[in-house]
Amino acid sequence: MMEYKGYLGGVEFDDEAGIFHGEVANLRDTVTFQGRAVDELRQAFQDSVDDYLEWCARRGKEPEKPYSGKFVVRVDPELHRSISAAARKAEKSLNAWVAEHLDEAVGERERQ
Repeated sequence: MMEYKGYLGGVEFDDEAGIFHGEVANLRDTVTFQGRAVDELRQAFQDSVDDYLEWCARRGKEPEKPYSGKFVVRVDPELHRSISAAARKAEKSLNAWVAEHLDEAVGERERQ
């Protein structure tokens, strides 16, 4: 994955065509890019994000944010009850408690 201005680009390699191609992740709009070498691919990704932002500005459209900070997680009702109880015990909202634990989990994974 590549990152630019908060947007993430996923990349695949087409061996038959001998080219890298990618798409900006988590947008309803389709924003793609391609290149034959890493530097060319990275530049194409950045150019595509910039083009998308300029396209939105010309149309007076608010650019879609790839990550809003909200997502739905479905869990077993018993786990939901346990998490809610743990959050109350820690004197935190459910959102704050879950965000803290997700942050800790990601941090531990990155340290491994």
